[in-house]
Amino acid sequence: MTQLAPISCYIRTKNEERMIGEVIRAAQQVVSEVVLIDSGSTDKTIEIAESLGARVVRAPWLGGGKQKRIGEDACVHDWLLDLDADEVVTPELADEIRTHFANGEPTTPVFEMNMATSPPVGEVWWTYNLVDRRKLYDRRVIRQPDHPNWDQFKVPSAMRVTKLAAPLLHYSFRDLAQLEDKFNRNSSGRARDTKLKPFWQVALRLLFARPIYFLNHYVRRGLWRAGWYGIAVAAIAAHGRWLKDAKMLEIHLRNREAREER
Repeated sequence: MTQLAPISCYIRTKNEERMIGEVIRAAQQVVSEVVLIDSGSTDKTIEIAESLGARVVRAPWLGGGKQKRIGEDACVHDWLLDLDADEVVTPELADEIRTHFANGEPTTPVFEMNMATSPPVGEVWWTYNLVDRRKLYDRRVIRQPDHPNWDQFKVPSAMRVTKLAAPLLHYSFRDLAQLEDKFNRNSSGRARDTKLKPFWQVALRLLFARPIYFLNHYVRRGLWRAGWYGIAVAAIAAHGRWLKDAKMLEIHLRNREAREER
């Protein structure tokens, strides 16, 4: 029988029946507890989760970081694996995590891993467009931000982080329409909650930065290797980043109008 590590996995959910079974089963290769923080699912998410032995905590949606805080507090173990409902632990990653816990708790409080995208069309992007995420950590040492939008903790410079070699598989979008909607939605919160940059800087980005954003995804992150589909994804990602600038500009204009009306 496979030895499970003293790790709790928490997952934020709302209507995630499409993949939640696969996500839970994959996590159960290595963790000894799976907890769902569900904010009102009306599909079969809860039914599927409970049939697989996961515990469901019902909580209204308070925002990304705040919802993760609920997950942290609900877990039995101090070591936590933070997963979204479209992230699948590969067998190689499960084996690597077990190795680090084979002789008791590891001395490193945070583990980082690569997320590899599994696109709706074509092969998994195993070697390009990888995203580093710190998903495995000791909550006694560090916690997720208590924030409605930011949901990734920042590690102090003096804190040791160990990089895992095996990837986490990310089914990050169902199709290009959903990807565009995702970037649009995220850009609103980031424009609102990021420190407002000077008007001239936002205006320059609005005029000139979009091609740079595209090249960042298409060249630096390697989406040219995904063919025509990579062009489409890079273009949507660049547009999503540009939307943050556009929405920041709108905030400036609204603030200016409010000042003039006083």
